[in-house]
Amino acid sequence: MCGICGFVSRREISNKTLKIMNDTMYHRGPNDSGEEIYSGEDGYRIGFAQRRLSIMDLSMLGHQPMHSDAAFGSAQDRVCIVYNGEIYNFKELKKELSDYPFKSNCDTEVIIAAYLKWGISCIDRFNGMFALALYDKSTQEIFLVRDRIGKKPLSYWLDGENLVFASELKPIMECPGFTKEIRRDVLARFLYQQYINAPDSIFKDVYKLQPGEILRFHKGEIKTWKYWDIADVYHKMQKNPVTDFGEAKAELKRLLQKAVASRMIADVPLGSFLSGGYDSSLMTAVAQENSPDPVKTFSIGFEDKRYDEAAYARQVAEYLGTDHTEAYIDEKGMFDLVESIPRYYDEPFADSSQIPTMLVSALAREKVTVALSGDGGDEFFCGYQMYDRLAQVQRLDALGGAVHGILGLPGLRRAKLEKRLPVKVRSIAENRNPELKTQICPPAYLDVARAFAAGEGMDCRYPRESAYQEKDWQIRRMLLDMDTYLPGDILCKVDRASMKYSLEARCPILDKDVMEYSFRIPHSFKFENGEKKRILKSIAYDYIPKEMLDRKKKGFSVPLDKWLRGPLRESLRDYSGKEFLVKQGIFNTDYVSRFVENYLQQGDRGPGSGENYSRIVWAFYTFQQWYACYIEQ
Repeated sequence: MCGICGFVSRREISNKTLKIMNDTMYHRGPNDSGEEIYSGEDGYRIGFAQRRLSIMDLSMLGHQPMHSDAAFGSAQDRVCIVYNGEIYNFKELKKELSDYPFKSNCDTEVIIAAYLKWGISCIDRFNGMFALALYDKSTQEIFLVRDRIGKKPLSYWLDGENLVFASELKPIMECPGFTKEIRRDVLARFLYQQYINAPDSIFKDVYKLQPGEILRFHKGEIKTWKYWDIADVYHKMQKNPVTDFGEAKAELKRLLQKAVASRMIADVPLGSFLSGGYDSSLMTAVAQENSPDPVKTFSIGFEDKRYDEAAYARQVAEYLGTDHTEAYIDEKGMFDLVESIPRYYDEPFADSSQIPTMLVSALAREKVTVALSGDGGDEFFCGYQMYDRLAQVQRLDALGGAVHGILGLPGLRRAKLEKRLPVKVRSIAENRNPELKTQICPPAYLDVARAFAAGEGMDCRYPRESAYQEKDWQIRRMLLDMDTYLPGDILCKVDRASMKYSLEARCPILDKDVMEYSFRIPHSFKFENGEKKRILKSIAYDYIPKEMLDRKKKGFSVPLDKWLRGPLRESLRDYSGKEFLVKQGIFNTDYVSRFVENYLQQGDRGPGSGENYSRIVWAFYTFQQWYACYIEQ
């Protein structure tokens, strides 16, 4: 696990500058660093740098940038690479590449050997999480590659015929010639979604490499393509369904066991996040099955008993016999992390669950360097409550169409009639765009997000649902979430929160073979008669008694309203004041200033304020925090 950065440029960028860029990511790799600059053709210079968090082969043989071995014939020093992540099947690949003179025991060298044998198509053979940059001196090609589901981040800045890349935006911001020009067209979507999804970023001409994507830079020309795509893989796997539940369960269990075992290979201490829910409990149980010693597990509890689930995690840990550590957090402990958010989430990011994720990462890092997590279970096995609602809404869609038609009849006083309709009925009636069917939302909420951004920019939602060619709304939304919410929010949140403390998080459910096999499993094995994660739960019950897991999830919520109208009240007022907004020139000054003041004054008493809109106000606040940190610094 590391941070990488570099450039392909005709500009004069010194090694000193490259080191400054690299060191902005010290937290991603405190164990080692390396920076090198090479002379390419046509006046290009190529800079590669990496900050290393040592996980495999802790010796200097794992130092990066890494080059192809001088003893390997014509490939002498042909390839160099900087890489962030883990290739979990590297030992199997190493056996296929036995003609290469390996010097280390790390997976980075396996990537080089695989590229020399199979070219860039070697990526298809890798099972892991990774973001890498590879320079082939013989062809003068530079490749940027991101793993299939987007576990590891990689952004790039295009400036004419120059390319700058990095695991985070901080190195790009330190590159000579970069101007921090904010993209106003992403603001409304950010306020609504609370994150900015690939390929977009907050800055003009800066993009995120998409999950499963390769970028090729050759003499100023850029080409990108997907080597793994959710919709394509889903339909391919659907052609060979598994129709027997017992068979599906047995094979999925085997694949999960294999995925966990491969993620327990490390030369540093390893543990597991344990919330007491199905996903983390199952991953921990399988890990304990693979370990001769008690697995170190970590959970946090909250003094507010409405959200505290630490007792459930402790009960699971005791049953499994893990070496369990828990810490109780009060509101002040959470609040103290608010100021650090923009420093580590160097793009606006407003999912407030980042705070408890940072807390459990800090707790785990006291004892381990690697932690297993249960991320991906909800998206691939139908776990969110929203999926329940979608099943209901799809059944009401025809009725919603009829209401929409009635509202459009001439002579009706539409505005007056709409006000009398419940919000849920209006939302279903207005849900007529076939590209947005599963992204149902009260129209007024969308209007507020757009109004904050002065009505400019892209749709707040993702108008792309036809790409999945799926009639079942639950399945369609699950696929959309795999493409957007999972990599853009969940995995970004965990990456930044864990790397803040130099901790590597590994996700067995997001194993390539597990993901692809999940697409062969009928949806009724995942959701039936209101039961979500049916097949995953069945596997979990093989390890842990049903009564320990089968309970209503409390969920966790940061007290945003209380904070925004309490200790953050004055700074929120400063950020939303007309003088500040006019000078900033980004948001709709009059609307935002009036809306925020109403939010502060009305509390949760009015339909246009309080809890109904705290998420948008929080997203606005975190954006202004980020702005103060990176633009007004």
